[in-house]
Amino acid sequence: MESKKRIVVIGAGFGGLALVQGLKNADAEITLIDKRNHHLFQPLLYQVATAGLSASDIAWPIRSILAKQANVRVVLGDVTGVDAAAKNVVINDGEYQYSYDHLVIATGARHSYFGNDQWEPSAPGLKRIIDAIEIRKRVLIAFERAEIAEDEAERRRLLTFFIIGGGPTGVEIAGAIAELANHALTKEFRSIDPGSARVVLAHGTDRLLPVFPEDLSAYAKEALEKLGVEVILNKLVSVDGDRGVSMDGEDTPSGTVIWAAGVYVPRVANWLNIETDPSGRIPVRDDLTVEGQPDVYVIGDAALASWKEGSVPGIAPAAKQAGGHVAKALLARLGSGRDPGVFKYKHKGNLATIGRHSAVVDFGKLRFKGVFAWWLWGVAHIYFLIGVRAPLIVATQWFWSYITYGKGARLITGVMPLFAKPEDKKDK
Repeated sequence: MESKKRIVVIGAGFGGLALVQGLKNADAEITLIDKRNHHLFQPLLYQVATAGLSASDIAWPIRSILAKQANVRVVLGDVTGVDAAAKNVVINDGEYQYSYDHLVIATGARHSYFGNDQWEPSAPGLKRIIDAIEIRKRVLIAFERAEIAEDEAERRRLLTFFIIGGGPTGVEIAGAIAELANHALTKEFRSIDPGSARVVLAHGTDRLLPVFPEDLSAYAKEALEKLGVEVILNKLVSVDGDRGVSMDGEDTPSGTVIWAAGVYVPRVANWLNIETDPSGRIPVRDDLTVEGQPDVYVIGDAALASWKEGSVPGIAPAAKQAGGHVAKALLARLGSGRDPGVFKYKHKGNLATIGRHSAVVDFGKLRFKGVFAWWLWGVAHIYFLIGVRAPLIVATQWFWSYITYGKGARLITGVMPLFAKPEDKKDK
């Protein structure tokens, strides 16, 4: 193995996994490093957060996915540095180092609070399984505490769910919480009416889903409002600890605040000692290598790659395409196959779901909304699962969750004081 070229891949998301699988016949030693032991189907993370699916429905062990690919070694570890001069990747603060001939960084991004990281404990974002489980816990506990609350003002606060950010994640979470309150929980409480919950979605610009055409954005707003979601536009929101949020100096008490307003790429700039864009993305050349470091590739959410409409979007299809492109480039550098040259991103469209019967789909010249779009959304997601898990199994689980409103997923796990008041948690 020491005579083989060494390829180190950081991150087992859509891009990293597509890259490694594209190298299944490569005569190389491949090391895939991730600080989690599972590949996460992130587009469905909001369904775990809103008790529609269980975590095991959308995440699978990396080792089991790659078990039959003999040229890959999977390493569970947290990358804490890259020594570009020595061509070493450092994990766990120097506990181990992995040498490379070619390095691919596919770390993805996490939620950004635009310099207000102190908001995160009160307004969790949604990028990881642990985030989804925490949000699910907070949502379900809010109903439980409201059931036993004796003060009407406190009950209203607990039943106010505030989502900040009107992109696809915010829209999907808002619609799912509204349906949870209006359908799944309607007959399960005695002292409260879950349908009386107030679900608020706030966005800082003049329309939801800004990457979609205006007519689809308008439809999304109308569909959410039909579900009972209160949509607030052109408002900048700040988080007021565990008490709720503040807009234009006016407080809105809320028992659950969820952040869906932005993303950034942590740490990679420090590893490579390179300037980034405001979101921390690494500028890459047209072949996805880093300027001055031809043996280092950056793909997926971590890359600032050019496209005819600006920069390549941080979505799963783009990451998979980039992973496939770099796999071909590396095969060519290993003497197998033709160099693919410039990376040319092919936009497949944007999709967002709004509840159980409605979605918006933008395929460029073709646009769909409503029930048909919702079915297209489901088919597209099952397609992306091919190669990770049998699509028929996933489709069956989704259908069961659909007709039962995901009753098996409404579990409260982890430790959180059920009877704690906001001021109690603030004092601790």
